[in-house]
Amino acid sequence: MQLSEWLTVLVIGWFVVITPGPNMAIVIRNSLIHSRSAGVYTAGGLAFGNLIHITYCLVGIGLLISKSILLFNIVKWLGAGYLIYLGIKSLRAQPHLSFIQADISPSFTGLSALRTGILTDLLNPKATLFFLALFTQIIRPGTPLLAQIVYGTTIVVLEFGCFAILAVIIGHHTVRQRVEAVSHWIERVTGIVLIVLGVRVAFSTSTR
Repeated sequence: MQLSEWLTVLVIGWFVVITPGPNMAIVIRNSLIHSRSAGVYTAGGLAFGNLIHITYCLVGIGLLISKSILLFNIVKWLGAGYLIYLGIKSLRAQPHLSFIQADISPSFTGLSALRTGILTDLLNPKATLFFLALFTQIIRPGTPLLAQIVYGTTIVVLEFGCFAILAVIIGHHTVRQRVEAVSHWIERVTGIVLIVLGVRVAFSTSTR
């Protein structure tokens, strides 16, 4: 494993993570509307989704998806539908009586947040194409398996670390108190963002 290759993975991964998209939107939404822990669990789900993406990309399944119009479109429309579904739910948000009540609400548990993060990441075909584009530039036939694991783990740790920190900041009690009165409007705006992202995913094309 070469240090230059690992740094390339680190830098590219950093810029991809901090670029606004479905993953960032869902972390902000769950942290602000539910709790810090919900945001952290969501970040964990996103990282787990990344791990799955990386695994099948490294074993070659991602290449099949990128080359098959049918498989790509199936993943694309599933992802678009899920994002639009989340967006519609957010658009229907009503004023919250209290953030404290939202924290103890049994309807959105840590498992729910984890599942939301996993589905958001897995149903995003752009993630597949990103990892394919990255790994085909870095990984060669002679690249050791250990190096491949390190490259993939770097992205997973980076994804979780950045979004977990974001969740802690956004979900802080003081921050949430300050925006309590307009929380339902924030959720609605987030819903619009998710719908727009879903439409973009729906009309995305596989690059050859």
